Amino acid sequence: MWAHTKDTQDKITPQMALEYLKEGNRRFQDNLKADRNLLKQVNQTSEGQYPFATILSCIDSRTSAELIFDQGLGDIFSIRIAGNVVNDDILGSMEYACGLAHSKVIVVLGHTKCGAVISACNHLVYGHFSGLIRKIKTAVRLETSTLQARNGQNLDFVRNVSVLNVKHTLHQIRTNSSILRSLEEAGTILLVGALYDIDTGAVSFF
Repeated sequence: MWAHTKDTQDKITPQMALEYLKEGNRRFQDNLKADRNLLKQVNQTSEGQYPFATILSCIDSRTSAELIFDQGLGDIFSIRIAGNVVNDDILGSMEYACGLAHSKVIVVLGHTKCGAVISACNHLVYGHFSGLIRKIKTAVRLETSTLQARNGQNLDFVRNVSVLNVKHTLHQIRTNSSILRSLEEAGTILLVGALYDIDTGAVSFF
């Protein structure tokens, strides 16, 4: 499997891009990686890159987007930050990825048993990490179905908060970036939320 070119990127629709990610995750779950010559991809991408997808995911060592979606060099833009939250620099990165480099889909990828989400559920205060946790606390407040054990030890609560955190991040992207909102409204890109299960390797899209 070779690296994408401008021609192959141009032919990919947003829905096709999403399907490529879903197919890649199925290969990952089945331990059937696509046959790639990574050194060849290094050479092919040395003068340009044409990624078809942009993934915002957590820094968690178990959630590498390239591995989870079985993608090679030059295939995806990978943005990583604890708790898959968003800020101006990340929005700028996404605007570059989609508006200028023509990526076709943005996936905000949360995951189960997320340390940042657990920390927010436990109201942890810890240096600069506290500011990041505050971004996730919006999702903690939005989770109203859990009436007891609203803490990081309740993994059902944590999972619910993780999903709401992804949805809140998508809302912030649409609200705070007129560029990305316009691209989505025009059908040029898709904005999609997803949750990675660290026990099974499966990604659920929503």
